[in-house]
Amino acid sequence: MEVQFTEEIEQLKKGAGQTFQGEGILAITKALLQSGVAYIGGYQGAPVSHLLDVMVQAKPYVDTLGVHVEACANEASAAAMLGASLHYPLRGCVTWKSIVGTNVAADALSNLASPGVVGGALIVVGEDYGEGASVIQERTHAYALKSTMLLLDPRPDLPTMVRMVEHAFALSEASNMPAILELRIRACHVRGRFECKDNVAPAWSTRHPIDEPAGFDYMRLAHPPVTFRHEKLKVEQRIPAAQRYIAEHRLNEHVAGDFADVGLIVQGGLYNATLRALQQLGLADAFGASRVPLLVLNVTFPLVPDEVVAFCAGKHAVGVLEEGSPEYIEKDVVAALRRADVPTPLHGKDLWPAAGEYTVEVIAQGLVAFAERHLPQVDLTAARAWLAGNRARRDDVAKAMGPLPARPPGFCVGCPERPVFSALKLAQAEVGPVHVAADIGCHALATFEPFSSGHSILGYGMSLASRAGVSPMMQRRTIAIMGDGGFWHNGLLTGVQSALFNGDDAVLLIMKNGYTSATGTQDIISTPDDEAKAAAASAGTLHQSLADKNQTIETTLKGLGVQWLRTVHTYEVDAMRRTLEEALTSDFAGLKVIVAEGECQLERQRRIRPWIAQRLKRGERVERVRYGVDEDVCNGDHACIRLSGCPTLTLKDNPDPLKVDPVATVIDGCVGCGLCGANAHAATLCPSFYRAEVVRNPKWHEKLLQALRAPLVRALQTA
Repeated sequence: MEVQFTEEIEQLKKGAGQTFQGEGILAITKALLQSGVAYIGGYQGAPVSHLLDVMVQAKPYVDTLGVHVEACANEASAAAMLGASLHYPLRGCVTWKSIVGTNVAADALSNLASPGVVGGALIVVGEDYGEGASVIQERTHAYALKSTMLLLDPRPDLPTMVRMVEHAFALSEASNMPAILELRIRACHVRGRFECKDNVAPAWSTRHPIDEPAGFDYMRLAHPPVTFRHEKLKVEQRIPAAQRYIAEHRLNEHVAGDFADVGLIVQGGLYNATLRALQQLGLADAFGASRVPLLVLNVTFPLVPDEVVAFCAGKHAVGVLEEGSPEYIEKDVVAALRRADVPTPLHGKDLWPAAGEYTVEVIAQGLVAFAERHLPQVDLTAARAWLAGNRARRDDVAKAMGPLPARPPGFCVGCPERPVFSALKLAQAEVGPVHVAADIGCHALATFEPFSSGHSILGYGMSLASRAGVSPMMQRRTIAIMGDGGFWHNGLLTGVQSALFNGDDAVLLIMKNGYTSATGTQDIISTPDDEAKAAAASAGTLHQSLADKNQTIETTLKGLGVQWLRTVHTYEVDAMRRTLEEALTSDFAGLKVIVAEGECQLERQRRIRPWIAQRLKRGERVERVRYGVDEDVCNGDHACIRLSGCPTLTLKDNPDPLKVDPVATVIDGCVGCGLCGANAHAATLCPSFYRAEVVRNPKWHEKLLQALRAPLVRALQTA
């Protein structure tokens, strides 16, 4: 039972005269269809996951338009898809998460940007930068500069974002440059509305195939000697063509203001925050009318020098609001002004921070400093009071509440990966500490307490490769951990193939939960098929894992030459502990792979909840497993919590007045995975855990048996 996007798909079907209402990323998805896109691909990741997730589920509809949709194995394969636009007038779009995805795709992007494209090629990148980010803090801008690709940063306003998508394809075709559309987290999730257009079926598509392949043209290859000509074309033809299109179609927006002797050059994505900050200074109203002239850069590369010069000429000062470091835009603006001999003073990173997200408060602080120097007529009393009030409120909260308790992120309740790290903790207690190469994915949450496991994270699926330099230097074997998503994304080739080729003595632990869970539980090649899921539900089988229905990972490893291979269900903590100890101490000197098999608990719950609801509605018997702690047996040392970290295993006051230490307890929310009991058995902890079956709609004989048991149980309790 996967997440359904039925309502979102209906939004995509809207035509001329209808109004779209929803999130920014879905508006971008609709804009692709309105622009006549012929093919769409990508690799999911926040904050742009919805684009591909919705498109995959919308295949029956987009097939009617002849649009091809493909969920790619990684960002490199997605970028390579754009090769269809090298020769043919096909508009294509691919998407991925932020700089980490662009890093993976870099090789393909360079080879695409060198010969240039004929059809419009668009890359929608989730610019995961700032306070809500989940990755390294870098920017996509550098890739646009180095490879000479268009970079659009649209104002977070749905009509503007849709218009920029449509122009991005046309701009790409006019300049023969691939285009990158970067969307910040807030732009992806901003809500609004726009008037729809009809979706456009591409001229060449899956329904109207191209008759013959293009003729051979060596200039379409990124290969010497033509690559030297490509570099000149970028500078002499493509950038000038892009600049003409940007200027002619006024893609960058000019906002007039009555303080004409100053101005602000703003990245499009920062427009909303900038207007709100100006409002705090009394320099803008609630409807977005700014008293300070603005040049809003919906296209941040290439800049149009004449446009920049015209905006800055005659002004006493101009500020450049550019989020992140280095200050690429600021340096380009400085170069344009100096080459045109325009002496306008420029402010940027001298007034605004060199790094970090430009929130409203951060922008306002810089604007106050800017106004103090160049707008002495503006009363800044209210702005200073607002900033001081914000600081005072934070200080008051800190004083009243004291230091906030540490609350690191953790695994979901019943996550099948938690017991693996419990077993790893127990195994290291026996064989000694080991170097653990961690990876991108849900399992990276084990770097937090209570496991604190993982010495490095160097890329998605790169854990086994990252221990290659460590293993030969260590007295004890190393362990690399990756998920099945990371395995298919990159780990199979960069890690397994390399380790086998070099005869490395290492241990690889693969979390086989059946999905790329960290990106939204999308299906992968080793996901159990719908038939297996349906059979399990109809039979009432609530086994913790359906992953064993698919042996793709195991057969792939065997085919590649892995000789030492074990598959262990994750919830069997003791078996997992013994397997880890065996791998770390075995006489076998080659690569040892442990497949930890346990279905993602979120997907399991999505599958069984409708099944349970249907049975209850029909009045049928439903049994639910719950675990608990016997308060009289619990010794209060809390070792079970330190070994588990499950949110439903917590503490409560000891009911025994003679004991001070609180006792462990299992609260509502327990999904009955059994980890607490398995840990107690594997680590030989106090036998305080019990397993109970909660039965709803019991049979008549179960009711009778319970009626007979109840008096006896009460008698024993009072004895």
